[in-house]
Amino acid sequence: MRTRLREISTVTVVHTVHAHISAHDAANAIETRGTNGDLKKSNGFHGSGGGICIAQSLKIPHDHKSSDFDKIIRLLLDTRYARAVILFAYDEDIRGILNASKRADQVGHFLWIGSDSWGAKNSPIHQLEDAAVGAVTILPKRATISGFDAYFTSRTLENNRRNVWFAEYWEENFNCKLMSSSKKDDSSRKCTGQERIGIDSKYEQEGKVQFVIDAVYAMAHALHNMQRDLCPENSGICPEMDLAGGKKLLKYIRSVSFNGSAGTSVTFNRNGDAPGRYDLFQYQWNNVTGPGYRVIGQWTETLQLNDMQWPRGEQEIPTSVCSLPCKTGERKKVVKGMPCCWHCEPCDGYQYQFDEFTCKLCAYNMRPSANRTSCQSIPIIKLEWHSPWAVIPVFLAMLGIIATIFVMATFIRYNDTPIVRASGRELSYVLLTGIFLCYIITFLMIAKPDVGVCSFRRIFLGLGMCISYAALLTKTNRIYRIFEQGKKSVTAPRLISPTSQLAITSSLISVQLLGVLIWFGVDPPNTIIDYDEQKTINPDLARGVLKCDITDLQIICSLGYSILLMVTCTVYAIKTRGVPENFNEAKPIGFTMYTTCIVWLAFIPIFFGTAQSAEKLYIQTTTLTISMNLSASVALGMLYMPKVYVIIFHPELNVQKRKRSFKAVVTAATMSSRLSHKASDRPNGEAKTELCENVDPNSKSSNCSLALLQGNV
Repeated sequence: MRTRLREISTVTVVHTVHAHISAHDAANAIETRGTNGDLKKSNGFHGSGGGICIAQSLKIPHDHKSSDFDKIIRLLLDTRYARAVILFAYDEDIRGILNASKRADQVGHFLWIGSDSWGAKNSPIHQLEDAAVGAVTILPKRATISGFDAYFTSRTLENNRRNVWFAEYWEENFNCKLMSSSKKDDSSRKCTGQERIGIDSKYEQEGKVQFVIDAVYAMAHALHNMQRDLCPENSGICPEMDLAGGKKLLKYIRSVSFNGSAGTSVTFNRNGDAPGRYDLFQYQWNNVTGPGYRVIGQWTETLQLNDMQWPRGEQEIPTSVCSLPCKTGERKKVVKGMPCCWHCEPCDGYQYQFDEFTCKLCAYNMRPSANRTSCQSIPIIKLEWHSPWAVIPVFLAMLGIIATIFVMATFIRYNDTPIVRASGRELSYVLLTGIFLCYIITFLMIAKPDVGVCSFRRIFLGLGMCISYAALLTKTNRIYRIFEQGKKSVTAPRLISPTSQLAITSSLISVQLLGVLIWFGVDPPNTIIDYDEQKTINPDLARGVLKCDITDLQIICSLGYSILLMVTCTVYAIKTRGVPENFNEAKPIGFTMYTTCIVWLAFIPIFFGTAQSAEKLYIQTTTLTISMNLSASVALGMLYMPKVYVIIFHPELNVQKRKRSFKAVVTAATMSSRLSHKASDRPNGEAKTELCENVDPNSKSSNCSLALLQGNV
């Protein structure tokens, strides 16, 4: 028996893979009514043409208003790309839906698929033809039963009194009134009873007559077979048939097989459904014949389709999908309860599209490809020689190296002259070596990291500064001890000879070297690729940084000892600031240390303040190398350039002075210290003249330099 679907008004939006699935397929795949009246729903269908699923399922209220249909159209537009709408509705409901689509200016947007309740009727689409163009409907394949026409047209009021509704039909069919109790208006004409069906009224056989006849015959065949099995000895109904019940009768009904009234076989499958035989119609607009239903195919176990027309003059088969396919690199987030509906979410950050429903995070050393369908290695970078961050430090370092070599060559060339000797030759060469190493570290910091480069970085990173400030500290400490000792006695302090000074300096430098050796033992040098330093929000800008396995803290610790020597040297420079400039190097050393402290005070906040910056590699390396270049340049410029200037351009000043005893030197220094406190009571230069006279009354030169303290004591 064919399942009846038009008893519940339902609008169903269907997501189709192929838009040419027949309405019969859709109707059977979506909804059937069981024996208990429950609405059964299928989320998919697989047959000829493809598969379908439900995007929305909406019910038309029983007591509906025009606003209810407008609401249904708005809801259908929520899934705008699902255009195919299957209607299981009465004629009036179909008209309401089509009218609402016109009010919403959506004519041609929806692809209507009507059940057999729509069929090929004109009443649902009267004056709504433009909204119905393209609608596909179905009707069971039917045949005209000629015997029924002969029988029904012969029916009159006299020979059909058994049908209690026949009189009402007679009045409606002939538009007349039979009796006073009739519902017809008094203005209606009286029925004569001589009217004839098909002659005095338009007659067309109801299309379902064939199925009613076949249904009656199916019941008759089932009862016949049941009686034959249960009552073989009786010609009529026996007690066994009375007790059989409906389930046993249903079994016999499903088992019948006979030729129906149209000559086709009548059988039922295991689900109790008869074979589907349908004609397919489409409401088309023809410029010659005008609008109307056209047969476009049929279903008899297989689908056969002819040419179809689509609304809006579309040439291609329209698509009806709940959601458009996601773009490459986007995942589907399925809407709960709607397997064919989803939202597209991009795989963002360092995620890639693992499958159509999942985004996964790339490995720590990977980033998503351009279309986010896979991961690719993050590019590796290092500080390049041609980078602006490297050009400036390299340029300064080269100038510094050239200047240092020039100063060292000048000192070696004039090694035995008074100025070189007075500068403390041994410590001067040590200090120049430290300055040279401060410039050299620039090239090691920019070179491509490997085990060798990283090893040399550890060694020389703090060594150059350590050598420089160890030599300067030894010098300032020597000057301080000499003048402090001179205030107490005329005996020279211990450990002021060149050999002693070199020993003190070497012991200070050895502390730095010992620390580096311990560092090598605890944590051997190695290279790493840091993917976190430049892991930007935008994966396209992410870079892995090739660098030595040296942390910021280790860099500061390596420089910490040198900074401690620098601070100590600055303290001694402050303590010896009262010594007259004509007697020693204390003031140039003091100015050198003050400037150097300012440089490194500026370095620390810049270095640590950029620790989280994406440009950390460049900023920190450039800041460190420039700071070391500046500190070396300050020492070189303030301590040695004036001496080189005198040696080269004023050789007449580079002559031997009369040697004096330590007692004379101390006396001069003490008097100078005392006179410096009384300078405000004397004319400008008077104190200096008196001091010079006391120290060296026979000297023609007014230059009372304390060269003896620097190298000759």
